[in-house]
Amino acid sequence: MKDLPEAVVDSKFLKQNLDESVDKETTSNSEHKNLPDTSAKVSLFSSFFTSNFSLFERNPSSFSVENNSSKSSSYGWTTAVKNIISSGSMRRLQDRVLGSSSAVTLSSTSEIWFLGKCYNLSFEESHNPDPGNSFTSFLEDFSSRIWITYRKGFEPIGDSKFTCDVNWGCMIRSSQMLIAQALILHYMGGSWRKPSQKPYDVQYIEILHLFGDSSLCTFSIHNLLKAGKAFGLAAGSWLGPYAMCRTWETIAHAHREQDEHGEHKQRLPMVLYVVSGDKDGEQGGAPVICIEVVSRRCHDFNKEQLDWAPILFLVPLVLGLEKINPRYIPLLRKTFTFPQSLGILGGKPGASTYIVGVQDEKALYLDPHEVQTAVDIKKDDLESDCTSYHCSTVRHLSLDMIDPSLAIGFYCRDKGDFEDFCSRATQLADKSGGAPLFTVAQNLPHSKPILHNDCSALGADINSSDDFYSENLINDQTQEDEWQIL
Repeated sequence: MKDLPEAVVDSKFLKQNLDESVDKETTSNSEHKNLPDTSAKVSLFSSFFTSNFSLFERNPSSFSVENNSSKSSSYGWTTAVKNIISSGSMRRLQDRVLGSSSAVTLSSTSEIWFLGKCYNLSFEESHNPDPGNSFTSFLEDFSSRIWITYRKGFEPIGDSKFTCDVNWGCMIRSSQMLIAQALILHYMGGSWRKPSQKPYDVQYIEILHLFGDSSLCTFSIHNLLKAGKAFGLAAGSWLGPYAMCRTWETIAHAHREQDEHGEHKQRLPMVLYVVSGDKDGEQGGAPVICIEVVSRRCHDFNKEQLDWAPILFLVPLVLGLEKINPRYIPLLRKTFTFPQSLGILGGKPGASTYIVGVQDEKALYLDPHEVQTAVDIKKDDLESDCTSYHCSTVRHLSLDMIDPSLAIGFYCRDKGDFEDFCSRATQLADKSGGAPLFTVAQNLPHSKPILHNDCSALGADINSSDDFYSENLINDQTQEDEWQIL
């Protein structure tokens, strides 16, 4: 199992030394291998599936194997495989086998940057001079983030017969997690942690209710699909980060208009700004955050009563061809040091995740590819069972394995926070060697064609599967190729 491409760290390690825990897992696997087998092939697959099943046993609602002593062992094996496939977990099991990178544990000496906060891990809790910086504190923070996954058994989506989103809804679920984190920051602050006892905070329950799997819930998968029709969103179809960002922009705008017309539709309590290049991306180039545009949108958001408003930035990017351009990896890593960080919508090709932190060359993420039964969180029920909305398993993949099509999120609470963000973003762009992730400008610059020779510097993706991201424009008269990123 040491060749798996991702590793997991569970909260059961809170009171233990990580290395000791890994040793126990290794011992458990070796004991399994010592069982009598009919062939080496049977031993290999038995060890593989036993190890992966243990991941799902931590959350019984997401995976179960029928236990009937009257049935044959071969039937039980068939049932187990069918349950894995139907639960949508086969993709991750395949990733573990087919991946090229090796599994490693979180380092006890390297710092973790997690949504703008630094954790200098120490597994010897008693010798840590800063308890708030410990491994225990990191896991408490991680498990407090809202985890949104595949669901089954919800009401049909629109006129379709879809009552689950297995194998196609991971990008939507990842984006819901990012927006939920923005709402947590807005209403409850960065120091908020999931309560250990009921009754829960009213605001916390109301946030969970927003993302319920019903057309009555403001940011449900049902309503997001409806809002994103113009960008190709449809039940049963996968979509890219750019289309997802524009969908959130559309739904935020629609709710604001409904609110202005007295329909009192609950809306995002912040400006949502999808950042693109020159002329909304028509001429390509790095996305530009225009201070003048931000100011105007804040002014409009407050109905001209206040000069500023909280703002959520979504920055969709394409940073390579089939693989991410290595020059962008240090820049992506640096964004997690921003106090305004909301993480990244990204993952492996065709399998979106919510990336929430980094350690060395590893991206730490929350995985939406678990299948759970839909639950109805009533916004006035402070005793709701919210366990399915939190995950204590830290998964990671190598940063150079991330799909080049991704989107970064940032949340600025007020004008001072925005100015700090602009300062950090400008410094990051200055250190980019001429290929920034995005830039900050007082006014939008005049459009300027990007030559084909500059594609590698911009990280453009000529073969991107997301048609919203890139388009190769050929001009025979000038013999110059223009590149459209967004």
